[in-house]
Amino acid sequence: MNQAFETFPTITALSTAIRKRELSPVEITEQYLDRIDTYNDALNAYMCITADRALAVARSAETAIAGGHYVGPLHGIPLAIKDLVDIAGLPTTGGSLLFRENIPSQDATIVQRLWKSGTILLGKTHMVEFAFGGTGVNHHYGTPWNPWDSDVHRLPGGSSSGSGVAVAADLAPAALGSDTGGSVRIPASLCGLVGLKPTFGRVSNAGVLPLDSSLDSIGPMTRCVRDAALLYTALAGPDPADTHTWNQPIDYAQDEIENDVSGMRICLPREYFWDDADPEVETAVRGCVQVFSDQGVEVDEISVEEFEKLAELKPGRMTSVEAYLNFKKFLNNDLDTFDPIVSSRMMGGKELSAAEFLHMDRSREELRTSVLYRLDGIDALLTPTTAITAPTLEETDTSDTYDAVNMMLLRNTLAVNQLGLCAISLPCGLTQSGMPISLQLIAKPYQEGRILRLARAFEDTTNWNNPNPNVEFFKEIRR
Repeated sequence: MNQAFETFPTITALSTAIRKRELSPVEITEQYLDRIDTYNDALNAYMCITADRALAVARSAETAIAGGHYVGPLHGIPLAIKDLVDIAGLPTTGGSLLFRENIPSQDATIVQRLWKSGTILLGKTHMVEFAFGGTGVNHHYGTPWNPWDSDVHRLPGGSSSGSGVAVAADLAPAALGSDTGGSVRIPASLCGLVGLKPTFGRVSNAGVLPLDSSLDSIGPMTRCVRDAALLYTALAGPDPADTHTWNQPIDYAQDEIENDVSGMRICLPREYFWDDADPEVETAVRGCVQVFSDQGVEVDEISVEEFEKLAELKPGRMTSVEAYLNFKKFLNNDLDTFDPIVSSRMMGGKELSAAEFLHMDRSREELRTSVLYRLDGIDALLTPTTAITAPTLEETDTSDTYDAVNMMLLRNTLAVNQLGLCAISLPCGLTQSGMPISLQLIAKPYQEGRILRLARAFEDTTNWNNPNPNVEFFKEIRR
């Protein structure tokens, strides 16, 4: 074979080429490692690169496939994993200096499932320290560069910043991120990718560094919806090591994705999600209504007051409490080693009283029940994923502006986690300056199949997943 393949391929395309013996896992892995070597110095997507390991696994996959032992559509596919997921023998830093020597002896459950599916690890990706932030800023290891603007350092979004940049710049065909308040969907939005936030408990968190153990959700970041469904299917399912995954409804997402969308119902919330939205973002997202209508989807508007009521609770403070509990030892003994942006948010959790926390928790549960009633008969809500496109690092990374930008990025995604819903982000346009715009489909718990089905139908019609950033400029830059 010994041939190069076109850049920015989907997993689906690579898998087909492997199955037809047009490409080998070794050739694919070598090309990705070459691209990482060429561009990663400038883009800073990867925390560590596992080249020798990747090539060894690729050779094993090639031998197995040649011998008739093909295990499925992920066999021989390389990918990247966010650096809060345990992989035996590799550091799990969580984007922090404090965890540089944290080397687990056992793979996380999701990693075990990926290996069983035949995937190949290219490396672990950068992230916001301990996944606590939506911008992508990391003062320890540097902030990855959004590849859609080669002139100005724009934010990739966080906290799964490196995963977003790796896939957007074709340094991996797909990557895993985690989403506690939007950390898969925000970088997917700012980097022009598909990002799926499953219902909490669909995917095991065993072996994943926690931020908020009641909200954390591992999800795929890919270049197309079908790829997201493939990875999600490989990851999801009950795990004895994570009780939150027990007794979940059966998931038929992979079977449902290709079904017709005619007769389904989408609603645009009248309030909350559009507040202070960039006019280009609002125009692009509202313009998606016609795409769905043309396919027989019923589209109308609805008031969903629960989102505004939730915002009034400031539920992010509850995550601060969870984060403080998880990292209390380090906050009390090594505060100066933290990124100050992250430590100040975590320390806020120390100040919240038990009475306040319980009040917020009970109020949130009431809103969860209420929103499920409100969404009865609705397949998905349609909103912008982020109300703005990627801001610059310079305008964000100051004491005066960081919190405002961070909350603006989180606003439309955070509520999904807090209310126990599932959601997907996918590209729906570009601004006049060429930055990605994304829509978000939000559904009730355990409706991943429905939003993947709607997202696939939109993607097939519009092809907004095909524009890609021009990364050639980054060849010339070495850090």
